[in-house]
Amino acid sequence: MTSVQDIKQRFGIIGSSPELDRGISKAIRVAPTDISVMVSGESGTGKEVIPKIIHQVSARKHGPYIAVNCGAIPEGTIDSELFGHEKGSFTGATASRKGYFEVADGGTIFLDEVGELPLATQVRLLRVLETGEFIKVGSSKAQKTDVRIVAATNVNMQLAIQKNKFREDLFYRLNTVQVNLPPLRDRKDDIHLIFRKFAMDFAEKYHMPSVRLDEEAVKLISVYPWPGNIRQLRNVTEQVSVVEESRMINALTLKNYLPNNAEKTLPVLYDDGKTASNDYTEREILYKVLFDMKKDISDLKKLTHKLTKGEVEFEKDNEKLVNEIYSEYDELNHSQTILLPTSTDASTEARTIVAQEIKPQESLSLQDKEIEMIKNALEKHRGKRKGAAAELGISERTLYRKIKQYNL
Repeated sequence: MTSVQDIKQRFGIIGSSPELDRGISKAIRVAPTDISVMVSGESGTGKEVIPKIIHQVSARKHGPYIAVNCGAIPEGTIDSELFGHEKGSFTGATASRKGYFEVADGGTIFLDEVGELPLATQVRLLRVLETGEFIKVGSSKAQKTDVRIVAATNVNMQLAIQKNKFREDLFYRLNTVQVNLPPLRDRKDDIHLIFRKFAMDFAEKYHMPSVRLDEEAVKLISVYPWPGNIRQLRNVTEQVSVVEESRMINALTLKNYLPNNAEKTLPVLYDDGKTASNDYTEREILYKVLFDMKKDISDLKKLTHKLTKGEVEFEKDNEKLVNEIYSEYDELNHSQTILLPTSTDASTEARTIVAQEIKPQESLSLQDKEIEMIKNALEKHRGKRKGAAAELGISERTLYRKIKQYNL
């Protein structure tokens, strides 16, 4: 039987974390079967390598392997992409087309960001899992397919099910076996090893000596939380390799490439300390904007203090205040007023007066800031939506909608 160490060498996996080894070992054990596998973990942890391992170790290794990013396909075309369509089935369908499930017959399909699938598509996918059949868009004839499905998500699926955004029966069919990949911050002993591997790769790519870290810099990358996980570490290593003239990097230099995570932490984005849910992704930009408006919130706090003549004691910090204000919004980016949260210590008069002080233009200001953030991210990544979405902390589909909404 293939060993974990063999797989690491074959796929270039660096590290000896027990959680990582456990995930790889589980992938090896389930590979010879045809049961569905769900790969979970935060964005950037390398979930895409698990389906490749499963495919290569299985009897399907000589069959097709197709990776599909469900979050990057517009909702109106995803059924056609997955299941194909007949000629004339919709405007622009000038010829019949095979979908991924037909092309991958006898092989493996990796459905990345499966939590982004529309509900109608989820029904079609459930039929494939239960019967091995699918129907092309515009057709009434069922076709058979023999496909192994491996799915991945960084969405809190239980929360998505509660909000009726993901079918519970489909989740349990996909989640027959779950493989979880740990975040980079839980693999502290592996971080420097991975940095060195990336540094050597970029040295070879750009024909230059490899960068190294001094002792303090090694300590810094070990304690940094790496919210973007391995993807972020790779990006930082590439920047340092290309930009810095010195090949010995100290902690002071390295800090310039590490965002101050404490200032960018978004409240209420985690459920029970587990993986962030994409149910909040459309609000994340607004959270970031609110933190940019700390000074305004501070003024609001002082005004409320004054109006209530000392009767209200605000013992919570600005971050908590932002949370309480946001919880009163139905739709922040469409609101025209902001109401203070109900408090047993705050008088009705104070809340009413403060609500009147907030101008409708603030919602317009939020929209302007959101547009500016999206433009900056797109410019930074040269128009590539995938990189821009990752930096903004939203899915590609959400970014696509925002671009269309603001005509960017």
